[in-house]
Amino acid sequence: MNQVSLLNNRKPITEFAKRNSMTIFLYLVVIFLFLTGKFLSEGYLEIQHIGAILRTASFLGIVAIGQTLVLLTGGIDLSVGPLITMGNVFICMFMNGLDTNNFWSFVVIILIGLSVGIISGLGVSYLKISPMVMTLAVGSLVTGFTLIFSQGAPTGFASPLLREIGVGYLFNSIPIIVIIWVLLSIFTIVMLASTTYGRKLYLTGASNKVAHLSGINVMWITIMAYALSGAFAVLAGVFMAGYTQTAFLGIGNEYIMWSITAVVIGGTSLNGGKGGYVGTIAGAIILVLMESLLTVVHVPEAGRKIAGGLIILIMITIYFRKPRNT
Repeated sequence: MNQVSLLNNRKPITEFAKRNSMTIFLYLVVIFLFLTGKFLSEGYLEIQHIGAILRTASFLGIVAIGQTLVLLTGGIDLSVGPLITMGNVFICMFMNGLDTNNFWSFVVIILIGLSVGIISGLGVSYLKISPMVMTLAVGSLVTGFTLIFSQGAPTGFASPLLREIGVGYLFNSIPIIVIIWVLLSIFTIVMLASTTYGRKLYLTGASNKVAHLSGINVMWITIMAYALSGAFAVLAGVFMAGYTQTAFLGIGNEYIMWSITAVVIGGTSLNGGKGGYVGTIAGAIILVLMESLLTVVHVPEAGRKIAGGLIILIMITIYFRKPRNT
């Protein structure tokens, strides 16, 4: 009887492992990369260094929340880079080193990000414009407005509160931005797994036609995904301002492909309807760890760019081979 009970207890564990084999593998890769870093550099696994890696991954992870939602609809958001830059520039110019307008500056910038995302979502869902074309065009418009607003030379500094978020620690060991990322991650995972919107998002990505016939407002679901993507992108830019202390034009450029790559590495299908944010978290950490390890072994920037491109190419090639194998 005890043996039967033991077998019954093992069965759910086995089923869980099968359903989440890809995610488990990704987190094993994270552990392997950390151990590799320890082998290459003696102080790699020190608390402060791990915190620095997770801080860098946090900015990417926050951007990748929105990118995950958009990719789950079967779309793509190429406007996240310009939106990050806009958030970074606007918050510094609005606050100019003061805490007096923290709340309202934050609200205004998030609303701008939501509005830009809504425009992208309308173009994709209502006008039926290709997501790549629509978000690329919107990103160009955002870049233009940012240049006009800053006159090509952004001024101002992050407020003390933002600086504390960007570079501060809790208990002298845990970066505050990492804690914020953890909270946003929990929110995203719960939203995708346990809410009506999450279930409708997956069905919309799997098949627009089936979702529509099931009574789902496909347009609203799609617009909401792009709106949230815009909001999370500018939010990441705001937090980056606290880390960099001041504004930088083009600070978000690399995050376009990095966010897509993190989501794809995390197992989210480019065709939509499959994946989730748990894998994206691992994808973001893996990308940052690989960049860090290449730096440790003194690979020049050109080499790191080539390695990043190869990672993207390999992951996308692996993904596109899957349908032909099933």
